[in-house]
Amino acid sequence: MKKISKQEVKHIADLSRLALTEEELELYSKQLEVILEYMDKLNNIDTTNVEPVSSIIMLYKNVEVKPYYREDVPKESVCREEILQNAPQRIHNYFNFAYKENHLL
Repeated sequence: MKKISKQEVKHIADLSRLALTEEELELYSKQLEVILEYMDKLNNIDTTNVEPVSSIIMLYKNVEVKPYYREDVPKESVCREEILQNAPQRIHNYFNFAYKENHLL
């Protein structure tokens, strides 16, 4: 049974502001289908006696686990104009995310 349709992939692409060709829709729907089938297999695995871990390193009992955190150190930020140069479209001093295929919504 098909888990995801091309229409669902198109809907997700539209929400993500991605313009996909018909070939890409077909390809991605097949790829997502394989991923969802694999997730079904994982969901059927009995994990009753498996301890939860937040990192694979914790599975190795002899390894000293150190936190991966870094110190929170304030530093100078990049200037607004430099950041806005990365905007695909902008309105005044803001990113404009309300566009689709180069057309404002």
